[in-house]
Amino acid sequence: MPEPIYNVLFLCTGNSARSILAEAIMNAEGKGRFRAFSAGSNPKGTVHPLALRELQNIGYPAEGFSSKGWEVFSAPGAPEMDFIFTVCDSAAGEACPVWPGHPMTAHWGVADPAAVEGSEFEKERAFAEAARFLKNRIMAFLSLPLASIDRMSLHSHLSEIGKMDDEATDRKI
Repeated sequence: MPEPIYNVLFLCTGNSARSILAEAIMNAEGKGRFRAFSAGSNPKGTVHPLALRELQNIGYPAEGFSSKGWEVFSAPGAPEMDFIFTVCDSAAGEACPVWPGHPMTAHWGVADPAAVEGSEFEKERAFAEAARFLKNRIMAFLSLPLASIDRMSLHSHLSEIGKMDDEATDRKI
């Protein structure tokens, strides 16, 4: 029997940077096992150009992304999510829609690279760090034996992944 393909939704406020990076990384790294999406509680309507540039820089597809509201994924007929990860503190603190299917949720907060002020280099570095941080967490998630782990243990692992700092995740990957 083939393994199921799990749907994963990454949420943040604007759906312009962190959640887009996570969607792209998960779709590439989890191809065949996971299908990722992203949305925001208050979408900006456009994807930050430095997010797309960072995806290109690290070898991931950077086309076909859009900034959209999370209601797209709570509406009837939307793909049923298996996992939902909030990647910003604002979205984690907001009242989320009722998700069909009762997906597992966890908070994987990452500093907002779009909020960094400074030189172009400093802004690009912030996007690179956010992408590295998200990739490390996604790779830790992908290494979990989902088919053989009970729901409570899985929730614990997901929460622990969200608490990992960059240095710790670099050592585990």
